Amino acid sequence: MDDKTDELRAAHDVLAEFYVEHLADHLERMPAERAVLGLFCELTLAAGLGTTIGDVGCGTGRLEPYLAARGLSPHGVDLSPGMVSVARRDYPGFSFDEADLRDLPFEDASLAGVVCWYSLLFLTPDDRAVAFAELARVVKPGGYFVTASQVGDGTHQRRGRSTDLGIEFDAYWMSPEEMRRRAAEAGFEAVFWGGRPAEEPETTPQHFLLARRVS
Repeated sequence: MDDKTDELRAAHDVLAEFYVEHLADHLERMPAERAVLGLFCELTLAAGLGTTIGDVGCGTGRLEPYLAARGLSPHGVDLSPGMVSVARRDYPGFSFDEADLRDLPFEDASLAGVVCWYSLLFLTPDDRAVAFAELARVVKPGGYFVTASQVGDGTHQRRGRSTDLGIEFDAYWMSPEEMRRRAAEAGFEAVFWGGRPAEEPETTPQHFLLARRVS
């Protein structure tokens, strides 16, 4: 594991309980996020490719109950052992494993879909093509991919200081245009994209992409 990946993993080990405290009910307060995830669930079920999906970069596992309540069977993976430990503790009815987005523990074309909810923002420019190709590898043709992220221009920034937890890590907020391009190059066809303005304490608009695996 390279130094930057190790730094990111260690930082998120520290962030695990912080996320439980600050994000546990976040989805309940965000109707736009629920709407996009709900559309993903409906389209995935309608595709008839099964119910097993990957929650890639699952963090504390907070999305699993929402996805399961809408008929899907999520399997969460995260780079951080601390996040996975908290997810297993708080959501014992679901499966969680440690994994790197660039090397997922799923067989080829084994999933009906993948969720990458605020988990692609750590990809360096050199890692993006590899990561999107890996997402495409594990999704069945006709399956779906959904992501959410902050709007940016894909350039490097240091994050983590505002938590006052003594951590820092690299982040790269891609533009909506780059997100759609990367997905298309990997074999996904966009079926919905949109966004919303920043809400406190956010400082930038958020964007969403829902795409279907076509090749």
